[in-house]
Amino acid sequence: MRHSLKTAFFLLLAWLTLSCSAGNVHTLEGRVTGIADGDTLYLLDASRKSHKIRLLGIDAPERGQAYGERSKQSLARLTYRQQASVDWQERDAYGRILGRVRVAAADCRQGSCPKTLDANIEQVRLGLAWWNKKFSDSQLPGDAHLYAAAERQARKAGAGLWADPDPVPPWRWRRQNPRQD
Repeated sequence: MRHSLKTAFFLLLAWLTLSCSAGNVHTLEGRVTGIADGDTLYLLDASRKSHKIRLLGIDAPERGQAYGERSKQSLARLTYRQQASVDWQERDAYGRILGRVRVAAADCRQGSCPKTLDANIEQVRLGLAWWNKKFSDSQLPGDAHLYAAAERQARKAGAGLWADPDPVPPWRWRRQNPRQD
């Protein structure tokens, strides 16, 4: 009895958390018009306004870093010139929308396919981005667990940057290579 009350309490708490956070989620629709790097793209909405989107929950290798160009090319293959939906809750300090980008699966042959492919987690699954645990609390409900599992699988398979015996995370690479702008 005590165990079932505890379980019921945690289920209720989880439901309340999801209900509260889901209310703040916005969706932006548009076409992907550019790729800045492996975790940032540009989206043009129906009113022809351009938005810079930073893929939430991941951190991809930087330009000049090992796997940086491969990561950018991968994001382009997944999203460029595709209709996309971006689920988001906030902007970062640079004004970029922090969001989960969804597009139609690559094998879709019809004109209007559902946007079921999460490009963020796909970059992690391919071993071309890290799951950014530091910001897991800002991810959309349920995503942190899925992204962590995707990174574990990519590491185990030696996918992408995980083929390197000691890959350098982008946050460490940025500290070691400050911009000279």
